[in-house]
Amino acid sequence: MGIFEPYRAIGYITSGVPFSVQRLGTETFVTVTVGKAFQIYNCSNLKLMLIGPQLSKKIRALASYRDFTFAAYGTDIAVFKRAHQVANWSRHSAKVNFLLLFGDHILSVDADGNVFIWSFKGIEDNPAPIEHIKLDANFTPTCIMHPDTYLNKVLIGSQEGSLQLWNISAKKKLYEFKGWNSSICSCVSSPALDVTAVGCADGTIHVHNIRYDKEVVTFKHSARGTVTALSFSTDGQPLLASGGSSGVISIWNLEKKRLQSVIREAHESSIISLHFFANEPVLMSSSADNSIKMWIFDTSDGDPRLLRFRSGHSAPPLCIRFYANGRHILSAGQDRAFRLFSVIQDQQSRELSQGHISKRAKKLRMKEEELKLKPVIAFDCAEIRERDWCNVVTCHMDTEQAYVWRLQNFVIGEHILRPCPENPTPVKACAISACGNFAVLGTAGGWIERFNLQSGISRGSYVDTPKASAHDAEVVGVACDSTNTLMISAGYHGDIKVWDFKGCYVKSSWEVGCTVVKIVYNRLNGLLAAVTDDLVIRLYDVVALRMVRKFEGHADRITDLCFSEDGKWLLSSSMDGSLRIWDVVLARQIDAIHVDVSITALSLSPNMDVLATTHVDQNGVYLVNRSIFSGASNVDSFASGKEVVNVRLPSISSMNGSQTEDSDEPVMDNSVSKDTSVSPTFIKQIPELVTLSLLPKSQWQSLINLDIIKVRNKPIEPPKKPEKAPFFLPSVPSLSGEILFTPSEANGLSPSALDMELRMLQIIDDENLEDLDGKPEMISIELLLDYFVCEISYKNNFEFIQAVIRLFLKIHGETIRRHPKLQGKAKKLLEIQSDVWQKIDTMFQRTRCMVTFLSNSQF
Repeated sequence: MGIFEPYRAIGYITSGVPFSVQRLGTETFVTVTVGKAFQIYNCSNLKLMLIGPQLSKKIRALASYRDFTFAAYGTDIAVFKRAHQVANWSRHSAKVNFLLLFGDHILSVDADGNVFIWSFKGIEDNPAPIEHIKLDANFTPTCIMHPDTYLNKVLIGSQEGSLQLWNISAKKKLYEFKGWNSSICSCVSSPALDVTAVGCADGTIHVHNIRYDKEVVTFKHSARGTVTALSFSTDGQPLLASGGSSGVISIWNLEKKRLQSVIREAHESSIISLHFFANEPVLMSSSADNSIKMWIFDTSDGDPRLLRFRSGHSAPPLCIRFYANGRHILSAGQDRAFRLFSVIQDQQSRELSQGHISKRAKKLRMKEEELKLKPVIAFDCAEIRERDWCNVVTCHMDTEQAYVWRLQNFVIGEHILRPCPENPTPVKACAISACGNFAVLGTAGGWIERFNLQSGISRGSYVDTPKASAHDAEVVGVACDSTNTLMISAGYHGDIKVWDFKGCYVKSSWEVGCTVVKIVYNRLNGLLAAVTDDLVIRLYDVVALRMVRKFEGHADRITDLCFSEDGKWLLSSSMDGSLRIWDVVLARQIDAIHVDVSITALSLSPNMDVLATTHVDQNGVYLVNRSIFSGASNVDSFASGKEVVNVRLPSISSMNGSQTEDSDEPVMDNSVSKDTSVSPTFIKQIPELVTLSLLPKSQWQSLINLDIIKVRNKPIEPPKKPEKAPFFLPSVPSLSGEILFTPSEANGLSPSALDMELRMLQIIDDENLEDLDGKPEMISIELLLDYFVCEISYKNNFEFIQAVIRLFLKIHGETIRRHPKLQGKAKKLLEIQSDVWQKIDTMFQRTRCMVTFLSNSQF
């Protein structure tokens, strides 16, 4: 693609597909879907254990058994053993909606009423279903379950309200329950024999005896919507948990036949799945709000409490910013949540606390959503004062005050910043000074005020004397320079002003000529980027007071832009789906990509190696890696601005930019022969640079001095056999005569093992040179010489290969000298070695001269 290529997406926990729970040994695992992939969590701590590969379509149903995971996508079913796909079942003509684990078989049900039975024992030998059942034409399946102790029988619920009992072995319908004049949405078997619970769309729960077709008890919570999930407790307590479309979980006491407790704010969206763990007072729930929660029943009154949870944004993020040198991402979403995502460790991601929201909601009998702060529209952070006081300030939608946050404790701060209390208007823009002491706020009424972050006290306002305010209209952006000398602000009507930071007076100003939408200031180069409604990005030098660059190319509203850390690049996104990278120095576009879903916010890490983006109607944050192969030769092909590369959004798991949409295998370069011993990854190299092996120094330095080390470590006495050696330990050393050395595994061997493998290639009897050609040792030496030539040509594992060549020539130098065929390969190796060393020496000399020049210069 160009400078950037897709990496992975973070912030996704689960989607609207019921999860699958299984127990392996003493551990319990839950498998959830996230769009086109699946994830497996350990239920003991909700730690992410495995991420499945990306499928071509969204997963619609899940089932799991031991190491196998079955995922229905479209009309197909993919079978995975851990993270590797081992089979793909294709027989359905309609979309598969349900999967049921049934002993050694999987039952799949599609939208047209076809039920296929698959055997996953010996998957490679059984690619076709073993049975097929066709349901009635006027019967639309909505759920399927297996009643306990009912051999070869399943219960299928329908949208029409009826319930059918089928014998799948005989492919015969045994009985049809008339139903309750409402669509059946969920069905689950109880610990009691012959008893099942059925949830309906009208909010009723029917506990029914299917043997006698009699109602046991009926519960109703119509005020809480459709019954979407059910689960019975199996730890001895007569409890039934039900989830509704409103996100409420109800706990029913089956003995007393009444409602026991209600978890009103369990989830923000419809409950997808409920599951009581076997013989444990723990309930797991998942919802379409991108969260998994576990509830434990250990209180004296029997009410459940939240045990642990994993959650992400339940609505698309609006603003993102890299934090902690690129290790974390701050994200604010439409769900009124302010989150911190970890790029490295997914388990460290969390939501910043807004105070005791749950307690206040219970006390006031209100929803937590109503007490949360409104969605964040802009924020700024400063890492320099993280340990001292609040270091993040946020502006909220239609809110007349700004809030501060302390990231060290992941909580909201104690101060609330209220600019212009005499005439309050919503805060629209904010910025924190480079020292981390001050926050500057701009309001919709054109007022700009400075606050001290430590005390929360106002430290002055910026007023343009004739106007009695900073701007005539809304302040769309504020920024501070690196030395607290200047403060820059922009008004909606196109007026940009430069203020004295301490004196709060206008030093200079200019008119853009059209409406300004957003500004971004780079403290390193002193340039201000202004986005206007004419889809043009203008760069201004705030000291020289003139426009220095003008970038055009977007065809729709520009949503966000950011500078690189060094100030040489400017990245911009637009609602036309494009992301464009502009070179500020060269004044031209150097790369452009197009995604199917428009980018709403972006942020580039300080190291310029990862780009984070958010997209329309997407709840996650997408990471795009900077390609290490984007050399100078690639820049010219994108600089014209005519070529825009189409790129897919990154998947949940890290992906290769060359993967196809229907396959999980990388696309290999067809120009590379399959028979060659060179890996395709060796072909792509950083131009004109050397790649090191990243091995510890001891591993390759020991190869050079291995003889000295052996002499130094030689034992004084021969090893003695222990008097009482265990029977399972061999007392006589043995050595296999097989040659185990392969070039691709060379850097994984210890120095002594590599020395032994190279010495095993020695030719003892080499008097007759004509007979050497057919020997396997000679073939191995030739292949090794070819391997050295290839590695040095591409400058791979450079320091390790030099050490191996030295050891190789020390052992086999005499054999190479006497054999003409080997001499030719050795001459080629010498030529390439000399050429590479000459280039490296030139690079060293240039660097040495530059360092000497800079060290002697006085700035």
